[in-house]
Amino acid sequence: MAFNHLPAGVHDALAPLSVKPVTHSVPMAKNHRPDHPQPDPASRPSPEAVLHRLASGPSRSARITHTEHLPPRAGRHAVWPDRIRSEVIAAVQARGIEHPWAHQALAAEHALDGDSVVVATGTASGKSLAYLMPVLSALLDGSEAPNGRGATALYLSPTKALAADQCRAVRELAAPLGNAVRPAVYDGDTPFEEREWVRQYANYVLTNPDMLHRGILPSHARWASFLKSLKYVVIDECHTYRGVFGSHVAQVLRRLRRLCARYGASPVFLLASATAAEPSVAARRLTGLPVVEVADDASPRGELVFALWEPPLTELHGEKGAPVRRTATAETADLLTDLTVQGVRSVAFVRSRRGAELISVIAQERLAEVDRSLVRRVAAYRGGYLPEERRALERALHSGELLGLAATTALELGVDVSGLDAVVIAGYPGTRASLWQQAGRAGRSGQGALAVLVARDDPLDTYLVHHPEALFDRPVESTVLDPDNPYVLAPHLCAAAAEIPLTEADLELFGPVSADVLTQLEAAKLLRRRTRAWHWTRRERAADLTDIRGTGGPPVQIVEEGTGRLLGTVDAEAAHSAVHEGAVHLHQGRTYLVRSLDLKDSVALVERADPPYSTAARDTTSIAVLETDTEIPWGSGRLCLGSVEVTNQVVSFLRRRLITGEVMGETKLDLPPRTLRTRAVWWTVTEDQLDEARINPEILGGALHAAEHASIGMLPLFATCDRWDIGGVSVPLHPDTLLPTVFVYDGHPGGAGFAERAFHTARSWLTATREAIASCECEAGCPSCVQSPKCGNGNEPLHKRGAVRLLTTLLRGAPEESGPGADAADAGASEEPG
Repeated sequence: MAFNHLPAGVHDALAPLSVKPVTHSVPMAKNHRPDHPQPDPASRPSPEAVLHRLASGPSRSARITHTEHLPPRAGRHAVWPDRIRSEVIAAVQARGIEHPWAHQALAAEHALDGDSVVVATGTASGKSLAYLMPVLSALLDGSEAPNGRGATALYLSPTKALAADQCRAVRELAAPLGNAVRPAVYDGDTPFEEREWVRQYANYVLTNPDMLHRGILPSHARWASFLKSLKYVVIDECHTYRGVFGSHVAQVLRRLRRLCARYGASPVFLLASATAAEPSVAARRLTGLPVVEVADDASPRGELVFALWEPPLTELHGEKGAPVRRTATAETADLLTDLTVQGVRSVAFVRSRRGAELISVIAQERLAEVDRSLVRRVAAYRGGYLPEERRALERALHSGELLGLAATTALELGVDVSGLDAVVIAGYPGTRASLWQQAGRAGRSGQGALAVLVARDDPLDTYLVHHPEALFDRPVESTVLDPDNPYVLAPHLCAAAAEIPLTEADLELFGPVSADVLTQLEAAKLLRRRTRAWHWTRRERAADLTDIRGTGGPPVQIVEEGTGRLLGTVDAEAAHSAVHEGAVHLHQGRTYLVRSLDLKDSVALVERADPPYSTAARDTTSIAVLETDTEIPWGSGRLCLGSVEVTNQVVSFLRRRLITGEVMGETKLDLPPRTLRTRAVWWTVTEDQLDEARINPEILGGALHAAEHASIGMLPLFATCDRWDIGGVSVPLHPDTLLPTVFVYDGHPGGAGFAERAFHTARSWLTATREAIASCECEAGCPSCVQSPKCGNGNEPLHKRGAVRLLTTLLRGAPEESGPGADAADAGASEEPG
């Protein structure tokens, strides 16, 4: 086993309670965040009226392929739990909340009983109050302790914006409690002069897993009094902790539990998520503890109108003469412009930083033609901005100064954006969980809301807008994470040993493979056993061995060449494709060209420019089988799961004309190759199967390649992954299998659980893939079925009909599915998969 993506040394070493319901017959406003003025729903246009205006005009109505109406829902109240301090109840009631919703009271009762609990209810359902009731009561009790600091609580958020938003809300809610509640944010943006005050005096610390990993746990001695008194740990938006990131966070939480135990504390974990399948299972996997589930949402909900929108075909032709649809970016910019002109407060969610900037720029240009005063009321919001820029945008959004915002998932989570009327989603965000999370940003004040999903020109988006049952009749995905991934576990065992030497008694906490990994770390002289404990042997900080976001190194700084001004950062993992020489970079509406990329110093130098194009990197990939863990017959072919090594190199970039996406040219690049050891699922076909499918050698490569592209595009429907989390390779004769083979692999060191999910749902997944290709109206293959935007071979060769025949033959030999989630994935999939 080799761990090639870890730093030197590690690389070499490894491989329910009763409540009294009070039912109301009419929907009520959201009850847990009354800190913003609540607009009168009657003064707002109905979501149907807003959608009708958007769909008016030539050809617009034909773009709506489906409209789903989710009716309003009445709320069910309960009495306050009798163990909640009266002062806390009074403070909440002073904010206009007379009674809690039934699920809030139930969750609080569990927390007061000492049970870890996950609240898995819809957006704007008051999850914050569910965990704040017991937390504030505990802090108030602690403030009256005769000796010592009293109880403390820790809040973990996946983003800085959400932590800052929650801190603001807690301060306002707890103001009547005086100095008993002392909330403070502790993250990378916290000034150093404030950090000592937070350590010594704050009793409700709001941070993120990254700061817990790098800042708090390695310095636990300075946090001793806080950890010794730790009563509650709140984990907000827990569904975001999936894949490699979730696996890292799971180990960070185990390190936290270990240190708390050494200081005599055993905190209760309170988790919250608006979108989670099997929430108690996912929460237990994340925390390592039994977790009670509260999922019966008793909050009211306004009407939601959800439209599926497919951009029209253009007169342009793309690669190999394929028809090209208008881009989701341009379509979303038009919709955001129209919504702003109507005075409808909206957010447009887009998958990439560049896309958010581009939508903002296009909307501003079009608004200038209508009313120049509206230009300043639209902006972009994304990761990579400097802290002061993010804070200014958040304030403008809260105040209503901004009418429209083009945002990445940095704004997807629980930041309270009160008063939004509409959400436009530029492309399926990868999972149903994210889709509903983004749609839930609108209507958070109890009014009706509109959500519009604008399809991109790719297989999954095209499939979904024509198969609405795949979105509206299916539950959200199960959270996929693997805390036992050795690539993840190894650096955390090192970090734990550096915090307090590891003993055999600790190994149960870190999972069943920890003993084997520990042996390898000891052999590599990263850890040394002395008497009964393992010690960290290096001078450097063990916590610096890994970036829990899985970015593969320090972020690349983007610097303006002429002024030396830092514009922002990009993850090291994305640098080759995002800020290569010649790349177009957008920042707050301004366009820059990358003049040079220094990988050694992690700096990209840029200069202002206004090119009439965007850029897209192209790469080449090869793959080698390291170990086959499981294989099953599919007819005479095989379906396999195992470990692979992927070699990838960015070799060129395309220049695409703005708005139309037309390719203007290609430029070669000279960047070093990168290797990745990960997990993959692959399938082989035999000569007999090729004969049955009428696949001759001339079209074999194109049929395999087309099936690979479409299967990558469809996998996010069956696993909690994004298309960009996975990759694929197809080979007419692979040297390791000696057969025509298609691989789909996890794009993270050691794997992220996606390939395993694909293996267990392969019959449903590949059936949906075949359906997506076969139902596309194009003649020979297009971006809506088999062409890929990130194909390193320029989408050559591709054979659409061959892919359909090949998958049809393969699926005839497919056994019934087994394994985690197979039944859910296969529901109704044989004829109309989804």
